[in-house]
Amino acid sequence: METIGPYHLGGLNVLLVEDNHHMRRIVRTILNTLGIKNIKEAEDAAAGLTMAQERGTDLIICCWLTDIIDGPEFVKMVRRGKNSRNPYVPIIMLSAFTEKFRIEEARDAGVNEFLAKPVSPKALYQRIVAVIEKPRPFVRTATYFGPCRRRQSMGP
Repeated sequence: METIGPYHLGGLNVLLVEDNHHMRRIVRTILNTLGIKNIKEAEDAAAGLTMAQERGTDLIICCWLTDIIDGPEFVKMVRRGKNSRNPYVPIIMLSAFTEKFRIEEARDAGVNEFLAKPVSPKALYQRIVAVIEKPRPFVRTATYFGPCRRRQSMGP
């Protein structure tokens, strides 16, 4: 959207994995406002994992799910699952839980970006732009696969 930034995001195929119906509607509305129309929705991680295997997913937005599989575990399964078709797909995690240890857990699971709820159109757009403009190389170790976790220090 020109009022937020220069990118036209209409060609993106987004998978939204969010357990709360109202939050899914809010995020979908924000994505529509940003010009994104091709949005698949999953209300739990199991459905999200199935949809993530479909070809053409350009971006996954997931929450810190509260069902059997939580957000970090979902991300690990997308990144390292035996049947994962697109382990390099950018993932933005949304969460109302913003304690440092949770952000670090999400980072260590393999998310590209983290966004605190409540979500604003500008903040979500900025995370999508960060994925586009500042892609981080992927790293594989014995215990991790995902975007390089090194970031500029933000202080205490």
